[in-house]
Amino acid sequence: MSTHAYPRTGARVPAPAWRFWSLLVTALVIGSAGLLAARFVFDGDTFQNCRYLGPSTRMYVTSWAAPACGLAAALLLLALRRGAHRRGQRPGAVWQGRVAMVAVCLVPVLLLAQFAALYWVYEPDPSGGQDCSGLSATHGSSHRLHTQHAFPSRLTKI
Repeated sequence: MSTHAYPRTGARVPAPAWRFWSLLVTALVIGSAGLLAARFVFDGDTFQNCRYLGPSTRMYVTSWAAPACGLAAALLLLALRRGAHRRGQRPGAVWQGRVAMVAVCLVPVLLLAQFAALYWVYEPDPSGGQDCSGLSATHGSSHRLHTQHAFPSRLTKI
């Protein structure tokens, strides 16, 4: 009895369709990393003219799509490798299979960063709801309103 991982001496290489799907795994991992980078590029969408607008739709879409692509890549590679082994093929015999395996090794690190980015999208307003600095406005008409509330006895004398 042979202890070799691939007992058939004439083990076949995966079919061209399998190689295409392996390249799709790599594309999904690259897309996942690109969506993570785009999510951080869109951080500037939260403030406009020193007013907090909240996370933009682009931030929500990229924050949810990035981990979805990473998980899809890992699951697709798992399914491809299992199918190839079932048919007696060697997924590592072709360069597409090796590249896909290396790409999927990056998925756990990407997922940690992507879940952190997803958490930050739902995090409360970092400025405390009072513009860019976290302080209340002290000029113009808003200054008079704050002054009226701060010193009500001086303003209400008749």
